[in-house]
Amino acid sequence: MNDLAKVYEYNAVAAELVNLGVEYSLSLITAIAIFIAGFLLAGWANRTIRGRLDKLKHLDKTLIPVAGQIARYGILVFTTILVLAEFGIQTTSIIAVLAAAGLAIGFALQGTLQNVAAGLMLLFLRPFHLGDYVETAGGNGTVVEIGVFVTEIRTPEGLLITVPNSKIWSDSITNCSRLPTRRLEMVVGISYDDDIDKACTLLLKLVQGEGRVLDSPGPEVKVINLGDSSVDLRLRAWAKREDFWDVKWKLVRDVKYALDQAGISIPYPHVQVIRAEK
Repeated sequence: MNDLAKVYEYNAVAAELVNLGVEYSLSLITAIAIFIAGFLLAGWANRTIRGRLDKLKHLDKTLIPVAGQIARYGILVFTTILVLAEFGIQTTSIIAVLAAAGLAIGFALQGTLQNVAAGLMLLFLRPFHLGDYVETAGGNGTVVEIGVFVTEIRTPEGLLITVPNSKIWSDSITNCSRLPTRRLEMVVGISYDDDIDKACTLLLKLVQGEGRVLDSPGPEVKVINLGDSSVDLRLRAWAKREDFWDVKWKLVRDVKYALDQAGISIPYPHVQVIRAEK
């Protein structure tokens, strides 16, 4: 009789183990399926939102990648909650665990959170937009993407720089594309033997003859310094932002030719070698 009772007891335990195994196996398979589906859905939502928003003409392009990333991370967080709930963990417990984990991760990833906060400030205050040429502590170039954690900048040499948002936000930012006009400056040294008024008039006429130089504010040439070997003249002129570099490079070349034709010399250092007689 005792042996029969033991057999029944063993059979009950085995049946319970089988039921638990089947139940948790189904939960595990369901959790894996939810995770894969959520991961794929997060990527699809990111791409779809970016594509749809990119078609809106009046929407600031700066917000497009951020909106896609927010949707992606939101779906991943929701997927994680569903996976944990599949194993019987209560929602309140999940939230408590996430809060505790978030606090711990916050202390461990202070630098990362600073990048997130700096990224939000960059998006809110808008010191620059996509396509602007900027000079920052992390590098100079054209802004390609402003992300939650980093900003991507393409340099004039064709290099891609990934700069943490906190590094950009904590230092000064020079936006070379925000204003429609820029002032160019050149310092030209002439000899003490040359006529200052003649040189100033020559340079002023040269700049005024460049069609891309703006009339207002008008160009000017001033004497700024009496150096050791030259009288220094400063030339200032304004041009449209898109014409700035072409105008500056052309004036550098034209100034040299104009001074040469007028017989006005540009002093440069000379080294005199004296040989001692034997």
